[in-house]
Amino acid sequence: MTQDAGELDSLVRKRIRALRVAQGWSLEELAARARVSQSTLSRIENGQRRLALDQLVTLARALDTSLDQLVETATDDVVSSPMIDAAHSVMRWSVKADPGMTVVRRRMTQPPPDNPARMRAHPGREWLVVLSGTATLLLGNRRFRVETNQAAEFPTMLPHAIGAEGGPCEILGIFDRDARRGHRSDEEGTGPNRPPE
Repeated sequence: MTQDAGELDSLVRKRIRALRVAQGWSLEELAARARVSQSTLSRIENGQRRLALDQLVTLARALDTSLDQLVETATDDVVSSPMIDAAHSVMRWSVKADPGMTVVRRRMTQPPPDNPARMRAHPGREWLVVLSGTATLLLGNRRFRVETNQAAEFPTMLPHAIGAEGGPCEILGIFDRDARRGHRSDEEGTGPNRPPE
């Protein structure tokens, strides 16, 4: 067995144990779910038994994961730097595991627009958390106050807008591909509903 194969073997065994513990399951509980003996599972986790593909498939199912996720190796590109748009006080990161997802950090100083015509509606979903300050989220005909460490999630087909309340605020938002497209022209200043800065 090569060193790389040995490292993968060790990683898979640790992952099986970590997933079991994260679920709060004993060896006995996972063994019952995977339909293997408790001693077999113990020997798999401790490296005393060879990892067989059929057992990995069964264990992955029992752990509510996929075989790909169970044997996935670490990549070298773990850390990424943001793209910075200083003109709009925005930092943006792509999610490598899902290129359609984008994470955005934005500082806001102005309240949301008073004019309902300036609210956006587009396909997609958004999730955001307020990192500091207080934000006002306009969603359809409703108004929500979102304070530090509170999060909001909503379908973006509802007309929506967000802005600061009572002073600057910073938000971290996660946009799916459709939601990201809906905001791109606004951030570039070409859309009719460009958010306040």
